[in-house]
Amino acid sequence: MTLLWQSLPADDRGLAYGDGCFETVRLVADSAPLWPRHRARMLAGAERLGIATSADALDQALREALVQHARQLQQGGSPHAVFKLILTRGSGGRGYAWPTPATPRLLASLHALPLRPASEYREGLRIGLCQQRLALQPAFAGLKHLNRLEQVMARGEVQRAGWQEGLMCDMQGLPIELTSMNLFARFGERLWTPDLAQCGVAGVARSVIIEKLAVDQGLDVDIHARPLSQLESADEVFACNSVAGILPVRTLMDRSWPVGDLTLALQARLEQLFE
Repeated sequence: MTLLWQSLPADDRGLAYGDGCFETVRLVADSAPLWPRHRARMLAGAERLGIATSADALDQALREALVQHARQLQQGGSPHAVFKLILTRGSGGRGYAWPTPATPRLLASLHALPLRPASEYREGLRIGLCQQRLALQPAFAGLKHLNRLEQVMARGEVQRAGWQEGLMCDMQGLPIELTSMNLFARFGERLWTPDLAQCGVAGVARSVIIEKLAVDQGLDVDIHARPLSQLESADEVFACNSVAGILPVRTLMDRSWPVGDLTLALQARLEQLFE
């Protein structure tokens, strides 16, 4: 890991209260192909949280990360990397009330791209059903805010059980997302993904699929709640995020699906952005 900013002070509100949001951005050579979507999501999240920042500040952070990545490339490093950008409300005293005026803080780090086994892309994921539920909170739904304890606990379930990923449901038992990936399923000629108006993270790869890739395939996209039982009738199921891309889901408990042609086609199209 390469830190691009100074270490986080102990009184930072992101550390004390999770008061902020973050983005995890895949880089390739001298570019970040999905950066406009990441930047838009961070700006929208900052606005909803009432944390001041600007597109120029975020762009400058990316430019510095790309300069550092270029140095690593010159030393024989991989063209692929991950840039993590954290925005917090800044330092503050004890207590929930934030200081006025607050001085927001941007922190950034550069990481090697985590490589998943090639077999997961060809053969699919074996996932389990997490007991940890996602609380319903429309005020923060969709945001990639710093309060990720639900995912941390669910990921612990995945590790203990030996799954490759875990499906998380909301408090009503409706499937929402995997611990670090969004969920999609094909039912005939329609592509479905859960509605995230009450909880869950609105992923960048998810938005690319909904707004671009599905349209190119001539698919209608349904975005609404479905009970877990309806997944049994899906023709194919897959998961995605902007770092790992698209991975088929082969099994969930006693349910199974084939690795479908649509999943593989979308997988290839998304990966082309990083070639």
